[in-house]
Amino acid sequence: MSDNRIRQIVILGGGTAGWMTAAALARGLHGTGTAIRLVESEEIGTIGVGEATIPTIHWFNQIVGLDERQFMAETGATYKLGIEFVGWNGEGSRYLHPFGTFGPPGDGVMFLHRLIRARLAGFDAPTEDYSLNAQLALQGRFAQPSADRRSLLSTLGYAFHFDASLYARYLRKLAEAGGVRRFEGKVSTIDQHPETGFVRSLTTDRGDVLEGDLFIDCSGMRGLLIEQTLGVGYEDWSHWLPCDRAWAAPSAPEERVTPYTRATAAEAGWRWRIPLQHRTGNGYVFSSRYQDDDAARASLIAGMDSPPIADPRLIRFLPGRRRKSWDRNVVAIGLSSGFLEPLESTSIHLIQSGIAKLLALFPRRDGSPLAADQFNRIYAQEMDDVRDFLILHYAMTQGRTEPLWQACQAMEIPETLARKIEHFRASARLVLSTDELFRDASWFAVMDGQGIRPADYNPAIEGHSIEDTIAHLQSVRAAIRTTAAAIPALQRITPDRAAV
Repeated sequence: MSDNRIRQIVILGGGTAGWMTAAALARGLHGTGTAIRLVESEEIGTIGVGEATIPTIHWFNQIVGLDERQFMAETGATYKLGIEFVGWNGEGSRYLHPFGTFGPPGDGVMFLHRLIRARLAGFDAPTEDYSLNAQLALQGRFAQPSADRRSLLSTLGYAFHFDASLYARYLRKLAEAGGVRRFEGKVSTIDQHPETGFVRSLTTDRGDVLEGDLFIDCSGMRGLLIEQTLGVGYEDWSHWLPCDRAWAAPSAPEERVTPYTRATAAEAGWRWRIPLQHRTGNGYVFSSRYQDDDAARASLIAGMDSPPIADPRLIRFLPGRRRKSWDRNVVAIGLSSGFLEPLESTSIHLIQSGIAKLLALFPRRDGSPLAADQFNRIYAQEMDDVRDFLILHYAMTQGRTEPLWQACQAMEIPETLARKIEHFRASARLVLSTDELFRDASWFAVMDGQGIRPADYNPAIEGHSIEDTIAHLQSVRAAIRTTAAAIPALQRITPDRAAV
């Protein structure tokens, strides 16, 4: 039997996506004899700004063997317990999308129905009172989740803010230690098989020829292999997600840590604020249909807590995804597979999700289309699910009268999202598939925060009286307050001290 294994992998592009892919493949394919090479040019910039993540980042960090404290020190990382949305329901409004779950351990989805039942009976029950994660975030405290399922600490979840360029540099060290070879240069020639169209090699402007059996396109939004070479096509989502540009600028670091990301609605989009150890990341995601670049730049600076310490940088993008992320022997990972704005910090997750799917469906050299078809199907569904979650924020905004927001409130939303909203309004049920990234607590937090109020709840909880239900809620709220108060506050994070 002939040897049909993948022997040579070429990764086009470094940055966060390229080095995450390189580090994960070096670890995942260890011992197989597969050569992994990465080509990038220092002359080509990357999108990387201050990066915010979601709790799935722990899976990737474990896969590549990161030590959390060392990783935080080397990437300027801080803890992240959720995302605060300011002004999305008009000036002065705010709500928090906390990580973790609501209520006591083990109650999960049914606790949300108990909360809604009590509200319908007139009980004043602020949502954030029933999330330990939310209380720690708002009070500037932090604790590691507990493995004890009986403990309130088991309801916690956390992620990180970090410097994307430092993260890529850190992963590069791990990848190269695992045998990955880096080549400096721009790709000048792409050689394809004349009959199949499979990519056979890349040639750089320095004369290096990189032959491969499998090519990973991490070239960013230009999609040099997946789009410019193979022409798979792009599905434009700008009719649902109108923002197409962003200004980004750093400012001085905080004196005291804020353990959450802030997303503030503005006149033609929204501003982000991401606290790191050595600086604060700021940005303004906006629609060029409703505001020109100069006005948006001024809006970013005016909305910052302190002056920028470097010139703002403009990033242009088109929201959407490739019609295929795997075509022939090319797999697109990261921005080359599509772009979803960072409203819910999903960029890093989608990179690691693509890597996980590639490892699970790792092909042989003959390039059977079955693996590619499965990858494209499940990855496209994940992108669609995240897209709907982002659209929810725009479409259900209330209390804003600017033209952008009026257009969003009037737009026709995807049927998949409309069905979720209809179910929640009617009965507080969150109709999710088993594979969706954002689970019940996240959908509830945003729907509730955006002002969607259910008219009913799951009748299965009516085995207890409304009086007992309210008493239960009061005891849960008291337990969360007591637990939060016993957890120490975060101090300023410094490079030699991940958390205090």
